[in-house]
Amino acid sequence: MAGKLFVISGPSGAGKGSIIEKLLEKDPTLYFSISATTRPKRDYEKDGREYFFVSREEFLDRIEKGQMLEWAEFAGNYYGTPAGPVDEKLRAGCDVVLDVESHGMYSVKAMRPDAVTMFVYPPSFAELEKRLRNRKTETEERIRSRLEQSRQECTHAEDYDYIIINDDLDIAAAEAAAVMTAEKCRTAERLHILKEDKTL
Repeated sequence: MAGKLFVISGPSGAGKGSIIEKLLEKDPTLYFSISATTRPKRDYEKDGREYFFVSREEFLDRIEKGQMLEWAEFAGNYYGTPAGPVDEKLRAGCDVVLDVESHGMYSVKAMRPDAVTMFVYPPSFAELEKRLRNRKTETEERIRSRLEQSRQECTHAEDYDYIIINDDLDIAAAEAAAVMTAEKCRTAERLHILKEDKTL
C-alpha cells in the first residue's frame, strides 16, 4: 500500500516546523522531504541532511524534465522539492510530509492531486508578531516585512484541505496527526487494503 503525501504550510512564526518535529517524533516512519538548492553549502551543513546541494544547471535540468514537485527562486538561488525521493518513499509505503509555502502547495497539488494539505494559522497576528520579536534575530524592518508576508500567506488558507490553529503546540500537533490518521481511514483507502488482503 502506497504512503500518503501531506503538505504543511503557514506563515513564518506560525510554528509549522515545530508541529512537523512533533509528528516525526511520534512516527519514525514518516519521511520529511529534504529540499534541493543551488546556494553554496555552509560549513555546518551536510548534503542530504539540510538540503540536497546541486548546481544551477542540474536544478534547471530537473525543472525542464518535470522532476521537481515545486520550486522557487530566492535571492538568486533556486530552492525546491525533488520528486524522486518523495515518490520512492511513497512507493515504499511511507507517508511523506512537505514544508512549503502556498505557491509551492499549488504546484504540488497540480502534480500530485491526491496530496493532503494543511495550513498552520497563528492564533492572532499579535501573537505572531510577539513570536517573531521573541526570536531576537530580526531587525524592525525585517519583522514588519515578515508580518506583511504572513498576512499575504494567510489569504491562501481557504485553499487548503485543513486549517490547524497553533494556539497550543501540543494540541496543534495532535490535530495534524489526527488529520493524517483520518486520511488513511478513508473508505477508498481501507477498501483497497481489504481487497488486497482478499477480505472482501
